[in-house]
Amino acid sequence: MFYFYPMQAFNFNGKIYPSGTAIVGPENRGLRYGDGIFETLRFKDDQLILADEHFARLWKGLNALGFTVPKLLSPELLEAQTRQLLEKNKISSARVRINMFRGDGGLYDPDTQHPNYIIETWPLNIQHATLQENGLQICLYRECEKAPGKFSNLKHNNYLPYLMGAMHAKTSRCNDALIFNSNHRICDSTIANVFIIKNNKIITPPLEEGCVAGVMRAQVIQQLKSANPVHEIPITETDLLDADEIFLTNAIYRIRWVAGCEGKIFHCRQTRALFEQLQQTNPAVFC
Repeated sequence: MFYFYPMQAFNFNGKIYPSGTAIVGPENRGLRYGDGIFETLRFKDDQLILADEHFARLWKGLNALGFTVPKLLSPELLEAQTRQLLEKNKISSARVRINMFRGDGGLYDPDTQHPNYIIETWPLNIQHATLQENGLQICLYRECEKAPGKFSNLKHNNYLPYLMGAMHAKTSRCNDALIFNSNHRICDSTIANVFIIKNNKIITPPLEEGCVAGVMRAQVIQQLKSANPVHEIPITETDLLDADEIFLTNAIYRIRWVAGCEGKIFHCRQTRALFEQLQQTNPAVFC
């Protein structure tokens, strides 16, 4: 099912503009080089879900990329401006994207290290999270491997491997594609972290494998650590296809189970039980 939303206003550096307003020129480093970082958050029941965790990751990324953050630019300011934008766009349940990037400059000499920022909001039709009746169909994208390193865990704007993976998934008539790292092991999906279950053991790639340090990934690991701990170990293609179950996590959908990959069929009995357990222990995040 496809949803068509009206064009939404957006916030650029603290001021709200109508959708389609031009705000950057050809010398913008975010446009030229992908010189920036972003966060995607869920707004529900008058709150930004896991806001502290998202802003902590955002500030960590700004520091890693060498930005100089002015004192007046704070998580509290961004949250207040997000709420103002949501009110302007008349949205009560939303996907929120905060993109921070450097401004104009040449090859190595930006005019300033201060971040510019854009806040965007879209209506979100996901009210109460449920484990979808039909699982996802996913595929493997092998054409561009992701190298683990200092920036690989960040949600930075150099998105090309994920973009091409998403295009591969679309042409393959799949819901998502899994990305490999340069060690030829499973890294993550184009929009989510990946978990497998094998013989009752829950496994996800460690951050050293190059996957994005997902906020929902961290929540799943934290919530399950006493009853059914998650093992952070590398996953090969063979491990993936030999798994009993596969599920993906991100901030918008929480948990989605995978029904098929490369001709292999998976069920969701344990994933469903885990999901119900997480909803009971932390409904504010998983419901």
